[in-house]
Amino acid sequence: MTKIVSSPNCGNSPKMEFLKEFNIAFAKGNVEFIVESVTDDIVWNIIGDKKIEGKETFAKELEKMKSKKATELIIDQILSHGKEGATNGIMKMQNGKKYAFSDFYKFKGAKGVKIKSITSYVVEI
Repeated sequence: MTKIVSSPNCGNSPKMEFLKEFNIAFAKGNVEFIVESVTDDIVWNIIGDKKIEGKETFAKELEKMKSKKATELIIDQILSHGKEGATNGIMKMQNGKKYAFSDFYKFKGAKGVKIKSITSYVVEI
């Protein structure tokens, strides 16, 4: 079971609540939720590692990562403004490693919650 620690109060912001749920799904390996939350032309740029383009490639990459489960997800910040959003925090993995992350999201539009791009910065701590 993954322990979730989220300090931000998402209040009445649907996008901030969505980003919280998206990050929780990521930590728990809920590939179906994540894939349903992105556009067909998703671009995921993991800075210093790789760039993943297209929903099919994105889904395959998530399946590979699924076995690396997080034991704890700490979300320090969630931001949302118009077509953009961001989260940052720490993920503690089953293998004992810890990663600090910052993810920057671009949404398909100001109203919807489909993600069209993610830029991720991940540092082992």
